[in-house]
Amino acid sequence: MAFFTWEDRYSVNVFEMDEQHKKLVKMLNDLFEAMLSGKGREIVGKVLTDLVAYTKVHFSAEEELMRKNAYPDLLNHKKEHDALAKKAIELDQKFHSTKMSLTVETGNFLKDWLTNHILYTDKKYGQYLNAKGLK
Repeated sequence: MAFFTWEDRYSVNVFEMDEQHKKLVKMLNDLFEAMLSGKGREIVGKVLTDLVAYTKVHFSAEEELMRKNAYPDLLNHKKEHDALAKKAIELDQKFHSTKMSLTVETGNFLKDWLTNHILYTDKKYGQYLNAKGLK
């Protein structure tokens, strides 16, 4: 069973962003699976680094979409992105520079953050963009 299962309620009804969110969910599942199955630090580290890198790509794409469409809450949204990106980069760096291991709590933090961010922050821009005819 997957650690994080995509559900329709997570959809922001903007195809490109939904696809990126689904990819983030898959990558988080890959990270959790690598952790639990004892794949080793090298593999867990690569999956973590890939997840952090893709998160930055996603945030950039999301912010550009909001900017192009004059989304009024872009600055607050970007602040949330910046805070998570900073934590994720620190986690990745700490993992690679120390003997730190990732825990279930780390996975739960990332899952909870993504879930809450989509449901309570991303849904707002989804409604805004949908009202402008973007799907």
